[in-house]
Amino acid sequence: MEKVVSGIRPTGNLHLGNYFGAVRSFVKMQDEYNCMFFIADWHSLTTHPKPENIQSSARTILAEYLACGIDPEKAPIYVQSDVRETIELYLYLNMNMYLGELERVTTFKEKARQQPDNVNAGLLTYPTLMAADILQHRANKVPVGKDQEQNMEMARKCARRFNNIYGVEFFPEPENFYFADKAVKIPGLDGSGKMGKSTGNCIYLRDDDKTIRKKVMRAVTDNGPEAMNSPRPEVIENLFTFLKIVSAPDVYSYFDEKWNDCTLRYGDLKKQIAEDLCALVAPIRERIEEYSANTELLDRIAARGAEVARASAAATVDEVRRIIGFRR
Repeated sequence: MEKVVSGIRPTGNLHLGNYFGAVRSFVKMQDEYNCMFFIADWHSLTTHPKPENIQSSARTILAEYLACGIDPEKAPIYVQSDVRETIELYLYLNMNMYLGELERVTTFKEKARQQPDNVNAGLLTYPTLMAADILQHRANKVPVGKDQEQNMEMARKCARRFNNIYGVEFFPEPENFYFADKAVKIPGLDGSGKMGKSTGNCIYLRDDDKTIRKKVMRAVTDNGPEAMNSPRPEVIENLFTFLKIVSAPDVYSYFDEKWNDCTLRYGDLKKQIAEDLCALVAPIRERIEEYSANTELLDRIAARGAEVARASAAATVDEVRRIIGFRR
């Protein structure tokens, strides 16, 4: 059975971009593949979180994983920092990466622009740590969002380069896995192209109905359609993306027709999106609260997942050491 691994950084609550971009894929895959999912707390260090937030944030993401339907009996869930072997493999892979190719990674350039006073080495080598997360389990598939496609290519490059340098066929080249035919990119409510925590344009899985309605009704729009069957500008296409994701097909068709005949009222469109989002998020939010209240269960699940993940990673790193020439 093919191996699957993926994770999410614990830098706050999960939002709809996380849910549609990755977590929903996790739930689907756990019945079809040999899956492991993790909480990427080492990755979060690029933003310098407070020490007291490290563990609580990991528990938050774990509760949200469970609430979204990931079953730890089918797919172990672990915290990245519980698997020390990851760091050793990260070191070996970094020795084969070059400064120029790391600096050309789009996500690095974007983050460096957003946080010019915190362009740290961890940010630069983020793709290598992500590669170590994947390759330590010799995974075949990785559920990813649109923004992670280049990092996935870097992971494949790490696998190819290691194999070529040492003349082996040890690491498989992991494939991108999408819930749909292509990666799902959830737009921001501020008119930007992507929902993200750093830009403050998210709908979170813990948001209550009032908050969701308020956020959606503030979404950026324009003056409305000016000609029959005209193309939609990006800010309006973003709203229709939400409609396509959370509403019934006939609802989408109704508003699409309203746009095309120039009778669309944005207030009606936003109200429909808000109500359908509330219907989607409410049961997930309730389960999150239930799991969050049981920290003993969360810690037990994480410890059990770490045992499975460490056994897998240790076997890989032991063989990597032998291939490179170190004592095992």
